[in-house]
Amino acid sequence: MSAEGRFSAAVGCHGRALHVHEAVMAEKHTKPNFNQPQVAELVKRLFKLTPAEIRSLPSYDDQNFYVAVAEGGEYVLKIMNSEDSKNGSMIEVQTYAMTFLHQNGLPAQTALPTTSGKLMSLEEMDCGYGSQKYLVRLLTYLPGTTISKSPLSPQLLYETGKTAARMDLILQKMEHPHMGVLQRENFIWSLSCLTLLERYIHVLDGDPLQEVVNSVLHQYKTSVVPQWTSFRKCINHGDFNDLNILVQPDENDGYKISGILDFGDMNCGYYIHELAITIMYMMTEHPNPIEVGGPVLAGWESVLPLNKAEKDCLYLLVLSRFCQSLVLARYSVTLHPENAEYLMISSKRGIFIFRQLWELGKEQVEKVWFESAVQFDDRK
Repeated sequence: MSAEGRFSAAVGCHGRALHVHEAVMAEKHTKPNFNQPQVAELVKRLFKLTPAEIRSLPSYDDQNFYVAVAEGGEYVLKIMNSEDSKNGSMIEVQTYAMTFLHQNGLPAQTALPTTSGKLMSLEEMDCGYGSQKYLVRLLTYLPGTTISKSPLSPQLLYETGKTAARMDLILQKMEHPHMGVLQRENFIWSLSCLTLLERYIHVLDGDPLQEVVNSVLHQYKTSVVPQWTSFRKCINHGDFNDLNILVQPDENDGYKISGILDFGDMNCGYYIHELAITIMYMMTEHPNPIEVGGPVLAGWESVLPLNKAEKDCLYLLVLSRFCQSLVLARYSVTLHPENAEYLMISSKRGIFIFRQLWELGKEQVEKVWFESAVQFDDRK
């Protein structure tokens, strides 16, 4: 999860339930509960730094703290929940990926090594549930605000698509002894695993939305899966959404991308998946959602032009990501009924966009996306 914490940012801070981490299904006692003196002690002991300011950052299943140090510098101390902390190899690969992107010119966080030279430390603490172990990392603090708070100009959407493609191309060159952990065969947020939604579809019983979701699932099986062999494989960030991209004002009265957050959904997938995910989340923030696809696509293809099969499946894969997001948001309501009214109000826009995409149909949406992508390139 990002420094701000994906679930609380998506639901609590920004009033949306369009992205719900699979950790909503985890037990509450796995979340760490460190206090500020304990955080100060960790920073001093593990990194030999003197905290000048510590403040809590929102998070759902981890604990995040902003830390400014007397020696100069701003950081995010990230304390993973005890369940995710058991998978040290996965966190190690994710942390390495961030550093690898940074070394190759993209604005990702990097982890500060501990005094023993490691990028993370497994710390044992009793947070009120008995003694448990939590992985601790000190990450660089990236400047900027989330793209969700910025006007999505065509140019910024273009840069977002371009950055997503560059990111996946760089990740494809990454080597690490534990790369095998990214083969996440039953990962609920992977677009390769869309049919896993069938076990949650009952949460839509009695809702007309269920019929649309079932239709998308059917078309995914009949139209997308047979074309997998033509998709180009890569490593996906897997969650290039509007809360995981930071931006800053640029010199042309626009915005530039200043940070890429949250590598928790990294998985072995396909380039076209990253593009579909990026388009879907940018749509949720735009006043005219259908117009988003063109500039994002133009940016993506400036780095990595799509092949015929990828182009043919883009529309359905964007719909598929909406299905994952909306069904799992609804499922989270069954786990947290106390938030039901709030969650449902905040997901209305996502449902509206999903229906609009479906009702316009593949041919009309593709016409808008692909024609505007060409026009955007012609203007550049």
